[in-house]
This record gives sequence, structure tokens and C-alpha cells, in this order.
Amino acid sequence: MAVLVTAAVEALIPVASLIGIAFAALQWYVVSKVPVRLHHEDDDDDNAGLGGGKAMGRRSSSEVEEEDDQEEDGGAATITAESRCAEIQRAISVGATSFLLTEYRYLAIFTTAFAAVIFLFLGSVHRFSLHPDEPCAHHNPSLLTCRPATAGAAFTAAAFLLGALTSVLSGYLGMRVATFANARAALEARRGVGPAFAVAFRSGAAMGFTLASSALLVLYAAVNLFGLYYGEDWAGLYEAVTGYGLGGSSVALFGRVGGGIYTKAADVGADLVGKVERNIPEDDPRNPAVIADNVGDNVGDIAGMGSDLFGSYAESTCAALFVASISSFGEDRNFTAMMYPLLVSAAGILVCAVTTVVATDVVKVKDEAAVGPALKRQILISTVLMTGAIAGVTFLALPRQFTLFDFGNVKVVKNWHLFICVSSGLWAGLVIGYVTEYYTSNAYGPVKAVARSCRTGAATNVIFGLAVGYKSVIIPILAIAAAIYAAFRLAAMYGIALAALGMLSTIATGLTIDAYGPISDNAGGIAEMAGLRDRVGGAGLAGPVRRVRGPRPGVRAVDVLGPRVFVGLLVGAMLPYWFSAMTMRSVGSAALRMVEEVRRQFDEIPGLAEGRVAPDYATCVRISTDASLRKMMAPGALVMLSPLVVGTLFGVETLAGLLAGALVSGVQVAISASNSGGAWDNAKKYIEAGASEEARLLGPKGSEAHKAAVIGDTIGDPLKDTSGPSLNILIKLMAVESLVFAPFFAAHGGIIFDHL
Repeated sequence: MAVLVTAAVEALIPVASLIGIAFAALQWYVVSKVPVRLHHEDDDDDNAGLGGGKAMGRRSSSEVEEEDDQEEDGGAATITAESRCAEIQRAISVGATSFLLTEYRYLAIFTTAFAAVIFLFLGSVHRFSLHPDEPCAHHNPSLLTCRPATAGAAFTAAAFLLGALTSVLSGYLGMRVATFANARAALEARRGVGPAFAVAFRSGAAMGFTLASSALLVLYAAVNLFGLYYGEDWAGLYEAVTGYGLGGSSVALFGRVGGGIYTKAADVGADLVGKVERNIPEDDPRNPAVIADNVGDNVGDIAGMGSDLFGSYAESTCAALFVASISSFGEDRNFTAMMYPLLVSAAGILVCAVTTVVATDVVKVKDEAAVGPALKRQILISTVLMTGAIAGVTFLALPRQFTLFDFGNVKVVKNWHLFICVSSGLWAGLVIGYVTEYYTSNAYGPVKAVARSCRTGAATNVIFGLAVGYKSVIIPILAIAAAIYAAFRLAAMYGIALAALGMLSTIATGLTIDAYGPISDNAGGIAEMAGLRDRVGGAGLAGPVRRVRGPRPGVRAVDVLGPRVFVGLLVGAMLPYWFSAMTMRSVGSAALRMVEEVRRQFDEIPGLAEGRVAPDYATCVRISTDASLRKMMAPGALVMLSPLVVGTLFGVETLAGLLAGALVSGVQVAISASNSGGAWDNAKKYIEAGASEEARLLGPKGSEAHKAAVIGDTIGDPLKDTSGPSLNILIKLMAVESLVFAPFFAAHGGIIFDHL
């Protein structure tokens, strides 16, 4: 018998969510104490900085020296630095806000239309009946009858819209936090690495806890509101709630693809012309693409990533709730046990808050060498503490023994089995994170080997980088496979859903670390553009620990020897390559336009190369915006339509093969693409930093080895920031879309194969 009563559960979940939101507000407040303000009465134009101006231009050496002499006295130098940073920050914020609002207008049309598709498909299963159906298949017929199919279709469509809206807000709020913090981190870097790290990390925490807490709170509210109508029909309730996960991932897909195209078009254009051709530093204000590059960090790496992780959390939780609803939890109306996935997430918020305090107040970062270990400690501490929290929640919320449905059979499960399922996903995530860091950090051998390969040119650099990406797949795949096997053996499909949830149980800490990277990167860019002293850029806050969020795997029992399934497997395995080709080509064509524009400005604007006049930033921002909005549609349509077309025309067996093929192929491509890109990126940074004798021999900036490294980095940019992360969403989205439309496919799918 569970210890927690229903009243305690009803209080714990919203209270934990509100604590997380309050903790995020506290981090925001601390960051806001760093002053960043314009000191111009006449600087009210929202587009200030985008069109160029003196404050955005490069400062002369005499200006720098004059400010250095004044810095100890504060006064004018401090005001000037704040003003420059504030103007650059506002230009980035205006560009990011403009892009996201335009993107969200497109998405509003899409989500409304797709919600109508959901209603029409699901409602047609029982001819839009408004009468209760037959007794529910998953429960004792004497207990209840299901709600009308039309009502289920309407509630699923409503949940889809709610998930889409929450995903939009997650991305937008993340962008606002990042653009609020980047200049503050740059200014704090004048005092050293420690204060700058604290600002960037607290800002990441403000985003991470806001997203994790609001996602949990909104889902819990949706369950309770929908429950007012569904009453005892728990299977119908949680089947409708799956639309929440579909809505979140649909928006995440377009956000990741659109944001990735935006940021990488600008990044590739800025690097190829600025670093390789003009031999100017990264984020030099003379580079016309520099503002678009920094805007891209916020719309792709922040807004897109926020929506992505929200979608992962929503899908995993909704899947676990649905499977639980057709177990003995649902039959016995055990609300406490049903809420077990949400209780795990609630405990995760509290654990992550404690973990964050360790980094900001207990073991503070004092120098650049301490940044990497501090971030790694966050992952380890949160994992260890979360393991204990999972044990507590498991033994307090679950009965000692219960039953789950296992493909038509009844499986007896004990509560400690679920503890192992969640923990296996949690620790598999830790293994994947550490392996990813080993293969992508310039502190270890693989990236140093990639850097050494640059001595003989870009070709060998590309070869070594690809090899690193391929090799980095091995251990993560073995970790995922072990977690799947253990979870399925112990608790069937519910165990796999919980293992996926375990990977996301410390989502607040994961988001904090992931947001820290782009915020610190933007801070370094602002410091460079504002012309602050070199030691500020050097406090560039070090590189973040890269964490690959591998696709949340799921399985289904299928006969792979059957021709219908095998056809689906082949086509599904092909989809990640088709999708990657579309996104890579989109980045390439947009980058081509960006390179041509940057070259044109350097050639045609007198005084630009010397820093006497500012470039036309707005044109480069417009190129990235137009390209991303146009090019994100086709990859999104491929993902959204594939399950619908295959399920409707070829049936559920072929659809099962499609999903399995996309999973097996996509997870390999996603990990290798992300890690190859990360290795190339950090090989370039290794040479630029010149922190070791080997790195100094390969450098300095502008050397042939450095140029080869820059070329490798530009090849890897769309792999690690566009195609790789988007493949994660492809796999998840196709799976949850198939779950939502499963009633329709079961009733009407297989139009072609049924007649062959």
C-alpha cells in the first residue's frame, strides 16, 4: 500500500512547480542587479544598432587606452562600456524577437490547421458519434463506459494546441532570458571569470527552472481540467492528453529547424569571410554578419533548444501516463500511483534547485580552469541526488506489487522494478553526457588529434572529425540498449517510458547547462564588439559541457521478416538521411547568400575594413530571417506527413516498421553528426586559445592550420546545431504522432496493402 495519500500528491506537484518558478525568479533578480543601460537620451529607435552606428563600430587603440586609464576610477569609462553593451544587447534582442514573432505567426496557422486534422481523423473513427461507445477495452466492463469518440477527438486537439502554446512560450521566454543576460555577463567579465560565470549560469537556471516548472504545472492542470469531463474514464483521459506531447514537439521541430538554419547561415558566412578571407577576429564589429550570428545563438541554441526539451519532457510524461492508465493503476483508480511520472519530475525540480545552489553559492568558480569541472559536477551531483529522490518517490507513491499490460499479457511488477527503470535512464543519460564531453572537449585526446590533423589541411581535418563522430556513437548506443533491455524486462512498455523520463528527470539542470553555453558565447561576442579589454574576451567563460540528448527510444513487437514491416524498416531508415539532406542544403544555400553579402560590403563600403564606418547589419539579419522561414517548411512537412501517409495507406504494421527504422538509423546519425560538429568546433578553439605548446605551434589565428580548422568548424556547424538536434525531434515526433492517430490507423489504415 502506498504511503502518500491523494491529497498529498495533489499538493506536492503544484507546490514543487511553484518552488521552481520562485527559484527561477530569484536567479533572474540576482542577474538584474548588474546594471546595463543606455546613457543616450536620443537612443529610442528599436532598430538602433542594426543599421550601424558609431557605438557599434570598432574603437581605436587610443580610445581603448584612454578607457583603460580611467577604469580604476569608474565614471566615464564604466558609463561608456555599459552604453555600448546595452546598444549591442538591444540590437540582438530586437533581431531575435522580430524573428521569433514572425516564426510564431506561421506556426499559429500550422497548429490551428493540424488541430483540425486531429479532430477530423479521430472523430471519423466512430463517425463523429456523440453517444458513449462500447465498454472500454482496457478495463472491467462493469465499471464504466468510454466517453464519446467525438469528445475524445476534441480534447486531443485541445491538448495539442495547449502543448504547442506551452512550447512557444518556453522558447520565447528562454530567448528573453538569454538576451537579458548576455551583456551583463560581458560586463561582469571585467571583474573576472567567477562573476561572469555566476551571471551566465544563474541566467541559464532562470530559463531551466521556468521551463521545467511551467511544463509540469501546465500538464498537471490539463490532467485535472480534462478529468472534470472524463470522470472515471481514465484511459480516454490520458489518451487525449497525449496530444499535449504532440503539440510541444511539433513546435519544437520548426523551432529547431528554423532557428538552426538562421544561426548557421550567419555563423558560416561570418567565419568564412571574416576569419578565412579577411583574417579578422570572431565577433569583430566590422563583420556585417556578426549581429545575425549572435541573434542566431538566441533563436536556435536557446529558443529552439527550449522548445526541444519541453517536447521531450511532454512526450515522455504523456506516454508514461497513458500506459499507466491501462494498468492496474487505472483499474483500481489509484491516483497517487498514476501520478508517479509527475512526482518524479516534481522531485527533480527540487533536486536541481539544490544542485544549482552548489554551483552559485557553495563551490564558486574562481578561474577559467574551474568552469568545466563546475559544469560536470552539476551533472554528477544532480544524478546522485536524483537517484535517492527516485527511491523515495517510488516507495512512498507505489504499492508493493501491481500489474501492467504487456502486449496482451498481464505482467506482475514490484515497485522496486520501477525504481530501476527510472534510474537506468537517469544513469544512461550521465554516461552519454560524459562520453560526449570526452569526444568533443579539447581537454581530451580525440579533439587534440583533430586539431593536429589541421597541419596538413582541411581535408585531413574533415576525415579525423568524421571518425571521431562515428566512434562516439558506440558507448551511447550500448548505454541506451542496456537501459531499454532492463526497463522492458522489468516493466514492459511502462518501464521504457519511465527510463525516458529518467533521462529528463533533471531537465532543469540540463537546461541550465545548455543555456549557459549560448549566453556565455553571446557575452564574449558582445565584449568583442564593444571593444572591451582583451582580458574580458579571454574570460569568454570557457566552453560549456556539451550534452547530447539522444532520442528517447521506444520499441514495439513486430515481425521484421514480414514484407509489410520490412518495407517500413527500409523507408524509416532512409528518412533521417532525407531530412538531413534538406536541412543541410537549406543551411548551405542561406550561407551562400550570406557569404556573398559580407563580401559585397567589404568590397563596396569604403572604410569598413579599417573600422571607420559600421557595416549594414540589417541586411544580413534579413537574409537569415528570410531563409530560415522559407526553408523550415519542407523538412517539417516531411516529418509530420510521413506517419500519416504510411499509416493511412499501408497500415499499422508498415508504420511500426517505419518508426523502428527511423529510430535505429536516426539515433546513430544524430549522435555522430552532433559530436563530429562539436569536435571540429573545439579543435578550432583549441588552436585559437593557444593554451599549450602544441596549440601554439598550430596557431596563431590566421595560420594555415587555423584556416583548416575554421573550414572544419563551418562544415560541422549545421551538423551539430541544425541536423543533429532536429533528428532527435524527428524520431520523437513521429512516435507520438503515431500514438495520437493510432485509433484512426487501426480502424481505417492500410488502404493500399489491404487490397494487394
